[in-house]
Amino acid sequence: MLTRRQFVASAALLAVSGWAGHSLISPAAAQSADQGASAFIQKLGNDAIATFSDKSLSRDQAIQRFRTLLYAGFDVPYIGRWVLGRYWNSANEAQRAEYQKLFEQLIVNTYAERFVEYSGETFKITGMAPAGESDSMVTTQIVRPNGPPVNVSWRVRKNGADYKIIDVVVENVSMGVTQRQEFASVIEQNSGRIDGLIQALRQKVGSRAG
Repeated sequence: MLTRRQFVASAALLAVSGWAGHSLISPAAAQSADQGASAFIQKLGNDAIATFSDKSLSRDQAIQRFRTLLYAGFDVPYIGRWVLGRYWNSANEAQRAEYQKLFEQLIVNTYAERFVEYSGETFKITGMAPAGESDSMVTTQIVRPNGPPVNVSWRVRKNGADYKIIDVVVENVSMGVTQRQEFASVIEQNSGRIDGLIQALRQKVGSRAG
């Protein structure tokens, strides 16, 4: 259910599409928000690099650090709801709760091993721009020791004094849109039953456990 591009995007199986609309904030406020979003991405990137380049950490410690960074940087509950799409409204409370738990586990399990195998990747911020009323798009370049650089854009939403990533676009491909399509396909293959996706996630998470 996961694509190779998601390796580069790390925990960013997120996205929100259809953010059309005109910004109602002033240019000065927009510039301030953009600078804040850029600083947020820079700090998060620095923290991630420091964590996953520390080979003194055990695998379990690295995974726990990853979980902490995940929630510090990404609006995971919001992402999970959006990725499920229209099926969220038809899910009952028990299904929603299990889905969200499995969704988080899927992210952690999928990317933790790759982060533990950190091999010198770095990133640099190449631009930033307002995106709607409360979002900013921060563009970066992932520099790899052995391979061409990868262009990654991060959609950051400001909520009060906090910033959270809600979308990652790798080489013009939205990770969240891709994940949403994959989840919808699984549900459709199970006659529109959300339980079909939940069962697939159970198997996916279980296969990566231990």
